[in-house]
Amino acid sequence: MKTYLDCIPCFYRQALDAARIAGTDEIKQKQIVDKISQLIPDFPLEASPPEMGREIYSLVGEISGVKDPFKEIKENSNRFALKLYPKLKQEIDSSEDRLLAAVKLSIIGNIIDYGAKNSLNVVEEIDHLFQGNFTINNENNSTTFKYNQFKESLNKVNNIIYLADNAGEVVFDRLLIEELVEELGEQVIYVVRGKPIINDALIEDALFCGINEITKIISSGSDAPGTLLEYCSPEFIRLYQKAELIISKGQGNYEALSEEDRPIFFLFRAKCPVIAEDVGCKVGDIVLVGR
Repeated sequence: MKTYLDCIPCFYRQALDAARIAGTDEIKQKQIVDKISQLIPDFPLEASPPEMGREIYSLVGEISGVKDPFKEIKENSNRFALKLYPKLKQEIDSSEDRLLAAVKLSIIGNIIDYGAKNSLNVVEEIDHLFQGNFTINNENNSTTFKYNQFKESLNKVNNIIYLADNAGEVVFDRLLIEELVEELGEQVIYVVRGKPIINDALIEDALFCGINEITKIISSGSDAPGTLLEYCSPEFIRLYQKAELIISKGQGNYEALSEEDRPIFFLFRAKCPVIAEDVGCKVGDIVLVGR
């Protein structure tokens, strides 16, 4: 996905939020904002937003001296989500369509996102679900929720690469991976970021959330808030090029890979107007679209 002009104010907001979370004073915050102001004139709109995100969070780490400012936030997100796991699993067990339920719960987990700061609240969403107000139905007529197409694709493949997004969200991914592995017999490789970037999941987050009990975990090698292939490891690129199917979670991965000519299904919650317009949906919608 290209970068839109409306992304530029968001770049500044992300930088300032990250700088404050890193505990910097106003002088260092100003230094970070000034540096970004120098980068933006030369940043091509043809590049995807994660390209600038990579620069932003690198600057924050360099100037603040804090390489993983979201570490505590990620740990709290993991613990919070794990407490929900038994209830989420019950929701799938009681559903008429286990896969559809797992897909939707996986996408609900995508609201645990500190990069796309928004009004969506994970606690409210989960409460809404458990109060019986969240109807898991088949929305196949939607242009941005292609469940039938997704299900048909699963029937044609044996091997899947699953691109993770955020810490905490990993638990929601686990629900879907369990259905893919245990119920459908798919072979899945779970791919996380290579280095700390916002609250994106690392190997340690996937291990904490128990993904290793179900399937293999690898790092993409990327230090960007999206799977930018030029920054990924040779091991990942080999897997990516041979993949029969790729499940891509989150807005950052959509921004990075939406123009790739690969068998990809994008699963995420549309959390900003720019993404919603690009996809063709409304802010807050759950999205399942394939290439």
